[in-house]
Amino acid sequence: MALGKRKHRRRTREELPIPGVESHEHTQEPTFGPWDLADAPEDGRERIDLGALRVPPPPGFDLRVEVSPEGQVVAATLASPRGEMQLGVFAAPRSAGIWDEVRAEIKATVRSEGGTLTEQSGSFGPELTGRVPMPNGPASARFVGVDGPRWFLRALLIGPVATDPTAAQPLEDALRAVIVVRGNDPMPVREALPLRLPKDVAEQIAEQGDPSFLEQHENEE
Repeated sequence: MALGKRKHRRRTREELPIPGVESHEHTQEPTFGPWDLADAPEDGRERIDLGALRVPPPPGFDLRVEVSPEGQVVAATLASPRGEMQLGVFAAPRSAGIWDEVRAEIKATVRSEGGTLTEQSGSFGPELTGRVPMPNGPASARFVGVDGPRWFLRALLIGPVATDPTAAQPLEDALRAVIVVRGNDPMPVREALPLRLPKDVAEQIAEQGDPSFLEQHENEE
């Protein structure tokens, strides 16, 4: 995905009539998410509000959030026995995307740690796939990046979902339905956008009086 290009954005392009040339009906480019809040569809889909991210867990997947000792949400993951997808969202420049440079940095970092990644074209544009070092040994991985208006969304698929298109389909559908709430506050480029616990989970923690009791929130459907 070239810098500044956001082919995932919802935008309508009309063909304006030119004198002396036969007019055509307006055309609309194919559109799909993930979505900026300003472009989010009113599809009635249930999403869990994590602040900067609104995430729709697909059937069979749990939405887990990692919480720091201070009670700050630091990561969100959709997980199942077939693997998981970790989501992170960051501030980005107004005029250009950052996936090109981030992709190169990820590839170099993984290589330095003994892993291997290759670039290929995927459902969301250029992606990285290969093997990455993990605490329990090397694992299949797939990095997806999406440049949005003043935000960058990164998804990391780990396990069989990284290589099996059928297993990955529910996660790809969920990623397309994610809504990013960037906010208007100025932020340094690449700084993580603030996440928070869902309201009901925060209330459970408050009742327990111990934020460490809940390191993950499982979606119940």
